Amino acid sequence: MIRAYAVAAGLFALAAVLPLASSDSKAADQEAKPDKMWVYIGTYTGKGENASKGIYRYDLDLATGKLSGKTLAAAVSSPSFLAVHPNHQFLYAVNEGGTAETKKGAITAFAIDPKSGALKMLNEKTSGGDGPCHLTVDAKGRNVLAANYGGGSVTVVPIKADGSLGTPTAFIQHEGHGADKSRQEGPHAHCIVLDAANKYAFAADLGLDKVLVYKFDADKGTLTPNDPPSASTAPAAGPRHFAFHPNGKFAYVINEMNLTITPFEYDAARGALKALKPISTVPEGVDRKGFSTAEIEVHPSGKFVYGSNRGHHSIAVFAVDQKTGELTLIEHVSKDIKTPRGFSIDPTGTYLIVGNQDGNSLTVFKIDQQTGKLTEVGAPVEVPSPVSVVFVPVK
Repeated sequence: MIRAYAVAAGLFALAAVLPLASSDSKAADQEAKPDKMWVYIGTYTGKGENASKGIYRYDLDLATGKLSGKTLAAAVSSPSFLAVHPNHQFLYAVNEGGTAETKKGAITAFAIDPKSGALKMLNEKTSGGDGPCHLTVDAKGRNVLAANYGGGSVTVVPIKADGSLGTPTAFIQHEGHGADKSRQEGPHAHCIVLDAANKYAFAADLGLDKVLVYKFDADKGTLTPNDPPSASTAPAAGPRHFAFHPNGKFAYVINEMNLTITPFEYDAARGALKALKPISTVPEGVDRKGFSTAEIEVHPSGKFVYGSNRGHHSIAVFAVDQKTGELTLIEHVSKDIKTPRGFSIDPTGTYLIVGNQDGNSLTVFKIDQQTGKLTEVGAPVEVPSPVSVVFVPVK
């Protein structure tokens, strides 16, 4: 559910690992740059020999785009969405079905072994509502913010010095309903994202056709309704995931129900969003019955936006007008894609990795830095029921 800022945040954190080159330290800089990344995959778990058992990890070769070394990094119940701490030492996962301890949905904290990439469970805390589906770590690394789809709520859970989770410090229950009584009978918070200043939090709520805006205090771990408190999409659009442009002037929400992306102008001083003209994520004339969107990301360069279509089994690629923020379709890519529940762009902006939920696989694409077009790298690799993809640079 959010993600250009998530990519931007990943780049800021990556700066500590990838120092800027100077004319007299080129060799040292090249030596400091990692040649691979760990790719962690959140999944839906289940019963049976071929069902997922938790969070998986692959090694990504940044020179070739090849994925190798698949391993089960942690056995945990339906860790569908993942987020990495800015220091790359900790990883957090939502557990949509909850656990025996929390009863409702849960958030689990893990320590990342810096040598092996293995995950060690630290602890878990309740997400405060049913069906947590998205989470993010704030830029200071002090809090996890999560969205509960089933409960229609958002929460803040503080992060302790050892990476474990403390007692939740904020919880807000959304109220109301949308135009479609079958899907929008009540609130369904689908993601929560922070702006680059770590000042405002944005929660896309599929059930309300709104992006709710909150003032965020990272030191206190609190959320306070902003003025204006929200921005609206079209009726029955079903906003799902939200992503910022790296320039901080624009943002984008992908709408699950009507298969569109709504661009916004963003006033960073006020935390205010102004909706622009939506654009379809599928070709004109396509029968949309049974289709839905899922993930959205803005390329680190800010030149391109990518969105995933389930049912149509495609990634839609758009060019960004740098003056207005509006989008123009470049292409639809469908090769070796089946129900792209989630995807991510690696922090260098070189590769886009798609999690094919019903294909039980990951597909790697190389991004043309000039055109934004995608070219498949090798054959898909196996992962059961993948949902989200995150990256950690290997030192």
